[in-house]
Amino acid sequence: MLFMLIVKASKNSEAGNLPSQELMEAMTEYNEELIKAGVRVMAKGLHPSSNGLRLSFPEPGGRPVVTEGPFTETKDVVAGFILIDVNTKEDAIEWAMRMPDPQGYGEGEIELRQVF
Repeated sequence: MLFMLIVKASKNSEAGNLPSQELMEAMTEYNEELIKAGVRVMAKGLHPSSNGLRLSFPEPGGRPVVTEGPFTETKDVVAGFILIDVNTKEDAIEWAMRMPDPQGYGEGEIELRQVF
């Protein structure tokens, strides 16, 4: 079963601030554990939303509307993701619970979603 651990953005990640060295080491260790367990498929961080854009479709069949970043609501922005392949939803939850606060400063938020 594929699951995506979606790391939500924070004010720090949107500002392009890198995590502390301690947090970077903790995330490296976490990723190494995922690899050793044979469950990590892919893990990537994303540039701040100031480098991105959104396409919205306000009219069915119409042309999309393009909005350039940055986007002010960090709760709606993704900072990175880890894709894991596990046997059960419970396994996915267990791995998600082991992830260090991905943003530091108590700002981290992870969303766990199963992939079709």
